[in-house]
Amino acid sequence: MTIEQQTAEPFTGQKKNISHSLTRLLRPSSIAVIGGKWAEAVVLSCVEVGFKGDIWPVHPHKDMVAGHKAYADLASLPAAPDAVFLGVNRKTSIAMIKELSAMGAGGVVAFASGFAEVEDGKTYQDALIASAGDMAVLGPNCYGMINYLDGALLWPDVHGGTPVERGVAIITQSSNLAINLTMQLGGLPIAYTLTLGNQAMIGMADLIRVVAEDDRVTAIGLHIEGINDAPAFAAAVHDAKARGKNILALKAGLSEAAQNMTISHTASLAGGNAASEAFFDAIGIGIVHSIEEMLGGLSLLHCFGQIDDPSLMTMSCSGGEASLVADAAMRGDVPMPELSEAVTEAIKATVNPLVTVSNPFDYHTFDWGDGDRLAKTFTACMSAGIGITALIIDFPKPVLGRADAWKTALESVLAASHATGAKAIILASMPEGVPHEHACWLMERGIPAMRGFDHSIAAIAAAYKASQSKPPLTLAGIAASHDDTKAHDERQAKMMLAKSGVSIPEGGIATSRDQAVQLAKNNLAKNKLTGDRLVVMKAVSAELSHKTELGAVRLHIRGADMVAKTYDELATISPDVLIEDMIDDAVAELIIGVSHDPVVGLYLMLGSGGVMAELMRDTITLMLDVPREQIKQAVLSLKAGQIMQGWRGQPQGDIEAAIDAIMAIQSFALANASQISELEVNPLMVRPQDRSDKEAKGAVAVDALIRMRS
Repeated sequence: MTIEQQTAEPFTGQKKNISHSLTRLLRPSSIAVIGGKWAEAVVLSCVEVGFKGDIWPVHPHKDMVAGHKAYADLASLPAAPDAVFLGVNRKTSIAMIKELSAMGAGGVVAFASGFAEVEDGKTYQDALIASAGDMAVLGPNCYGMINYLDGALLWPDVHGGTPVERGVAIITQSSNLAINLTMQLGGLPIAYTLTLGNQAMIGMADLIRVVAEDDRVTAIGLHIEGINDAPAFAAAVHDAKARGKNILALKAGLSEAAQNMTISHTASLAGGNAASEAFFDAIGIGIVHSIEEMLGGLSLLHCFGQIDDPSLMTMSCSGGEASLVADAAMRGDVPMPELSEAVTEAIKATVNPLVTVSNPFDYHTFDWGDGDRLAKTFTACMSAGIGITALIIDFPKPVLGRADAWKTALESVLAASHATGAKAIILASMPEGVPHEHACWLMERGIPAMRGFDHSIAAIAAAYKASQSKPPLTLAGIAASHDDTKAHDERQAKMMLAKSGVSIPEGGIATSRDQAVQLAKNNLAKNKLTGDRLVVMKAVSAELSHKTELGAVRLHIRGADMVAKTYDELATISPDVLIEDMIDDAVAELIIGVSHDPVVGLYLMLGSGGVMAELMRDTITLMLDVPREQIKQAVLSLKAGQIMQGWRGQPQGDIEAAIDAIMAIQSFALANASQISELEVNPLMVRPQDRSDKEAKGAVAVDALIRMRS
């Protein structure tokens, strides 16, 4: 049968019911291995780690493989295997997967390449999926899986792990990275190492679910290059966190937010990966930016379950280290609280009178090597009620053979932690500062061995983020196609937003000089003002986006003669000229943008706005639908937010009016989620809180653009 015949019924893309099959694959009682040298390596790996189940090599010409009886074909196997490593070419893989599915096998690691990752491979991948039925297939183009809990390694290469009773699960889209992570020397127990390959049937969400269901898994680390099903991913994360399995993600090369955006500032201001980071934050994943941060954060989550308080106290016998870690904490936004008077006095009672007590704390070397004295000092420090207490210590080189005093310090930290119940960590300034044997000793006793100040501070912050509970996330606009879109001109965009409650300036479109003069006068009458009123005049068109750069915006226009002259100039750019009342009392300017990411849908960007928005690049990105209080906190954290709070004696802005406007913009975006490609208000003028004209709104959208599916 040809590949084309096998796919006569094309794959529909519908998710299959493979949960039970995947559990059998990852936690097997029997393993079949098929292929040459790669399959033999799998047998050896299982034997080395102590797999207690059955191992059944399948080989048409051999009686024994790596000391195990070989079977000539699948039909000769004693039973349907729970897990199969399939190390044969792509055509043979498809045929054998069909046979394995028919015989009731649990699941398959499809090692072969040449599927959807290559030009002619999609047909083969569709055939593989069709052949699998409800049997789970990890891959294809996949290195496999390691289960150190049960000694089941469908893994054809080297690895550095050992059997564990409990530990973290690591899921990665890079096989080589998976190998490297198993080689870590920080004492972190790894329960699972899983790779994804092409994700033809099994995606990251599926693996998150199955490892989260294992009570022996303490936390989950993800290496992500791309997400193929954001709603399923979000749901899996929510369920995992509900089971107490907090998650860190090392992102690399996720989809560039709004790749095709060419009109608004929003996508460029938000920056690459802004949408993915907002997505992770919204579902309660801690984001890390290096392997060291991920390993450190996973160590914290493994030992402590979660970090409810990221505040830090450090203890060292060096003022230099104390100042360096304090600087790192400031850079990483991890608080180091001052000690109370009572705590200070309690610590003073345990140290030499020459020692100054503070946080960070330099306890000097008066008691170095004295375990009882150090334990009393460390106990007093851990009684301060600070979230994490760290002993900063770097061991000498093992060849020196003079580390007894360092071991004593570790034992004193352990005693103090047991006495107080405080979260204690060991923090070395360099990766080599805690030898592997001591890192393992500490980890077995519930104390993470952290390495590198900046990496460790970032790990604490990420573990704290990962420990936050989040409500289920509903993604907006994720399924919409944004290939065929239509831009609305500024006046149209503003009128659309006004219907949702966004305040816009009074004004209208003029298509002649006389109409422009009359419209300016009408604005004056409507506002019940005497004398000449300042107006803004703009050439508008759906094709005009960045009007300032084109000279299409004129400010401070006053009187009929100036209106007429300005109209003539703008009419050379566009026949439609917008005339509006000028808002000239703004305290601050905001930019509010909504853009579409092809993976996670619509996201919201808030920032300091106006013509300097791109220069300042002061922004925050959030997923829709954002609660009012969270939006307020985000706005107040911006530089424009600080100005609105009366910075250096300036008038306070109408903050609540600004939040009202943002909520109205968000409501418009949600109501039109299936159509919006991008939306931007820049600037939203935030007026003084105590202004004379109380009838006017305190936040006014003076420029806007909207692009929607046509």
